[in-house]
Amino acid sequence: MRHSSGGLSLKPAFAFFQPNRFSSTFRIALLSTVFLPLHSFSSSPVTQYDKVVGKKTLTVVGVEGSSTFFKEDQFLHGFGYDLARAYANDLNVNFRFKTASSSAAALDMVKKGQADFALTTAQPDLIEKKSLIALDISCGDQKTLSQYGLSTNLSWSFKDAADPIAATANGFICSNKQQGTLSKLAAFYDRNVMNKTAQQVFYRDIRTRLPVYKASFQRTAKKHQLDWHLLAAIGYQESYLNPASVSPTGVTGLMMLTQGTAKEMGVVDRRDPTQSIQGGAQYFRMMLTQYNHIAKPDQVWFALAAYNMGPGALDKVRATVKRKGHNPNSWVDVYQYLSSNSRANPRYKQCITYVTRIRAYLENIKQNQQLAHI
Repeated sequence: MRHSSGGLSLKPAFAFFQPNRFSSTFRIALLSTVFLPLHSFSSSPVTQYDKVVGKKTLTVVGVEGSSTFFKEDQFLHGFGYDLARAYANDLNVNFRFKTASSSAAALDMVKKGQADFALTTAQPDLIEKKSLIALDISCGDQKTLSQYGLSTNLSWSFKDAADPIAATANGFICSNKQQGTLSKLAAFYDRNVMNKTAQQVFYRDIRTRLPVYKASFQRTAKKHQLDWHLLAAIGYQESYLNPASVSPTGVTGLMMLTQGTAKEMGVVDRRDPTQSIQGGAQYFRMMLTQYNHIAKPDQVWFALAAYNMGPGALDKVRATVKRKGHNPNSWVDVYQYLSSNSRANPRYKQCITYVTRIRAYLENIKQNQQLAHI
């Protein structure tokens, strides 16, 4: 660890579009603004929105992919997933996420009422065939999605555009766009973190070095209830899986432990890869426990940030975020603050680079079948 180094909120312009307009230049068919008071639904049939609020649960179905979500051993994460989870929080309801093997299967679940909406990158003709309505997940800002390598076909698909559940979703997304939160979330999930050259080097290193330490990573991860691939990704970020690594500030070993942290974790020889992995895993588990009041995946990103910059420094940042009226338990809010102030504070830049790269390494391992089965 290198310590040194809510409600019904309709917006003026709907971002709904008919599926057959996906491929047009702007891909958005603006619908006329309709402001519907809550009492107007009281005499109407029960809507999907009523069901979600009544059951206090938003059910979303998604298809795994680089723009939607990634499935780790113990948690899900991804641009589309995080945005859907944030929408549930905005509605003040629980978030239930289901997975489907294909876009067609996910859309069918929405059509059958088994999910409130589908998170997919389905082609427009498929959504049209299912007689569903798609909500542009970027509120018309496909440029930002493209800039960060995210699919411009990414959408939420609903049964009925007139249902308040879809209208509030539209309002939520466009509000986040206006506040800059959408672009910051996209920046964190940037698919361009690793260029082709860096990716080739990473694949080579993982294929040649990870097998040597695989048993230690697996054994230690199991002991501390961690995803061993995540632990390996931390090791790669710290030392490129080189137990002889030494930084100018004196941190050393495969997991780059400071002398103080090594002693606290019971590590006698920081150069011993088994001891280093054990010490790093134990410390990371401590960081996870410190933030166990925060839901995953945010808990994981906070733990990684604390591993890098120290929990005291991170909590000072979170306190500042809270004073500014934002959510200190939301990674995207904290990330936004770190990113906005990274020029003035190099530690902030180092921290966001650290967490973002580990996320990218983890996803590359999980997506590449050869690496995932080393």
